[in-house]
Amino acid sequence: MSVSEIALAEGQSADGRGGEFRRGLAASTPVLLGIIPYALVLGAQAAQKGLSVAEVPLMTGLNFAGGSEFAAIQLWTSPPHILLIAAITFLVNSRHFLMGAALAPFINHLPKRQVFPALFLMCDESWAVGLADARRRADVGMRPAFSLAFYLGAALPFYLAWVAFTTCGAALGPVLGDVETYGFALAFPAVFLVLLRGMWTGFAAARPWLGSLAVATLTYLVVPGAWYVAAGALSGLVAAWFLAGER
Repeated sequence: MSVSEIALAEGQSADGRGGEFRRGLAASTPVLLGIIPYALVLGAQAAQKGLSVAEVPLMTGLNFAGGSEFAAIQLWTSPPHILLIAAITFLVNSRHFLMGAALAPFINHLPKRQVFPALFLMCDESWAVGLADARRRADVGMRPAFSLAFYLGAALPFYLAWVAFTTCGAALGPVLGDVETYGFALAFPAVFLVLLRGMWTGFAAARPWLGSLAVATLTYLVVPGAWYVAAGALSGLVAAWFLAGER
């Protein structure tokens, strides 16, 4: 056990829920700051599609899944194609099946009244931060490995910031014009590259991600419309399914 692992175990075992919540907030703050620009982009794009300042927080607060919200806004027309938007939203959000499955061994000791709200708050960023912390705690022999207070310290600020700044984007969008000209859209891939680097365990584990990227890119280049979203999501799920037993 390394010195840092000993400090992790001793510091966390002596800390209460408030300290764990603050630790989760501190761990997620760098990524939390990174989501603000593309929350503003989403809000501004939603306003340009005709959604009101009151409707945007309803969309982002009830769905709370940035990737599917961007896809839905890109497909939004007047009147909207509800079935197409619902299908794309389901496909993009289907990655949450795998994310939840990865968390399941760490949260199966918790009562459902705590699990369901925690999973509602789960996004890519809070999932990555929470799962990485649970694995570190497990490595140093801490039980339970999953700290709900730490996870909430990471997840709840993401939720509040996402709803707040998408609403700000909707309110400020008409004033700022095309916010993508400010380079805010670069924050979206930048955040996910940071998460990918933090979770990188080798090429073998990244094969579903890379396969999904390749299929989505090819589909985007050769098939008109938003089919690249469905193709990327499905190919990633299929690859993860077949490669799940390999190490």
